[in-house]
Amino acid sequence: MKNERVLSRRKFLGEASCAAVGSTALFSSLLNLRMAATAAATDLSPNDDYKAMVCLFLQGGNDSFNMLVPRNQSAYNEYAQTRNNLALPQENLLPISSPGQSYSEFGVHPSMWRLQELYNNQDLAFVSNVGTLVGPIKDRNEFENTSRLRPSGLFSHSDQQIHWQTSMPQIKGAGPGGWGGRTADLLQSMNENSLVSMNISLSGVNVFQAGNEAFSYISGLNGGTEMVAYSDPFEKAAVDGLLELEYKNLFTSTFAKNTRRFIDSSIIFNKAIENISLTTQPEVSTRLTQRMTMVARTIAAHETLNHKRQTFFVRTGGWDHHSEVLNAQELMLGEVDAAVKYFKEAMDEIGMAEKVVLFTASDFGRTLTSNGAGSDHAWGGNQFVLGGPVNGGRIYGQYPSLALSNSLMLNRARLIPTTSVDEYSSELARWFGVSGGEMETVFPNILNFYDPALITHPLGFLS
Repeated sequence: MKNERVLSRRKFLGEASCAAVGSTALFSSLLNLRMAATAAATDLSPNDDYKAMVCLFLQGGNDSFNMLVPRNQSAYNEYAQTRNNLALPQENLLPISSPGQSYSEFGVHPSMWRLQELYNNQDLAFVSNVGTLVGPIKDRNEFENTSRLRPSGLFSHSDQQIHWQTSMPQIKGAGPGGWGGRTADLLQSMNENSLVSMNISLSGVNVFQAGNEAFSYISGLNGGTEMVAYSDPFEKAAVDGLLELEYKNLFTSTFAKNTRRFIDSSIIFNKAIENISLTTQPEVSTRLTQRMTMVARTIAAHETLNHKRQTFFVRTGGWDHHSEVLNAQELMLGEVDAAVKYFKEAMDEIGMAEKVVLFTASDFGRTLTSNGAGSDHAWGGNQFVLGGPVNGGRIYGQYPSLALSNSLMLNRARLIPTTSVDEYSSELARWFGVSGGEMETVFPNILNFYDPALITHPLGFLS
């Protein structure tokens, strides 16, 4: 049985010097860990290996138990009874199968036929019932009696968006940046002589790519820099929290220095991509496929940019379906399906499919029961990962029973996650180059779930 720990041990407890630590002490300790990690990073051996991670954030909370549905008859009956008027007809589901679950037959949403094809070709995998956790919670009784293991701001858009990106859900607000930023702090020295950040956003300022030293290069759809105006109040709250930290000098660069750096970076970035075009074209042109086109062009330009590591952040909003969830998902999951397939084809064209992993994230899953016309904020949900390094054609984690009697169900059929964001994200970070010894620097709660000195890939979806 895993030890219950609210914060990580070893280095962290040595720095904090106390058993009960607040967020201020945690932040200070993480900065000390970062300085040690920076020194360690200088010893990284140069190599010619290139890798990129692409985070596709479905903002608003994807109703993902209609994205991945049980087809096994008894399991489907439980699904249909719980979901009621939100259940998809069994005959409309696109069949897939997976070993390692309590039954093998599943179905993909009928708008995602391209993902079905990618899955069957073993280019894509699903990871089930993932959510923000401070430590494992085995059932609703433990949830009710162990409040310190719950994320702060549970079921809140702004809080859960930030927690997914920081992997530090015990802290209210953005804290010391995102796990992508902390990863970049460790690995950015691999990008020798590069004046453009390894963290590139196609969706404006974000918490995920904010580090102590690393910053995001914010690209427009055709290059240059772009600051995005946010209409979604939840998105704005998350961004405002990050900016507030910056104004408090938690990020060390001054405004003038950043402005000069952004101007210089923009010139270099535009020069690198100006002659790169793709013959592969999306079946349907959407804002999302345009963003994925720029990601592909930037990956193609990685040698010109002197990049051996790159992260990308792409946000697509509008997933808060309190009503009309069935109609909205039919359109929106189809757009994601087309964009992901196009991105795979673009990676094949430039010969980078074996070096790039795309993964999804979302605020939370949604209630399995209906509110009459849609679903509401919940917790655990399903995600997918795509790329050559992915051990595809399989569902990882534990696909839960969707019966209302399941002990993982909270009120309104909100599922307690059985796979933590830490497990999901740390497998990506390990593939990307973060060593087992530095995993706690990036994921301070990681030892609540597994020991990275003993386990390399906790879920196994990456080679």
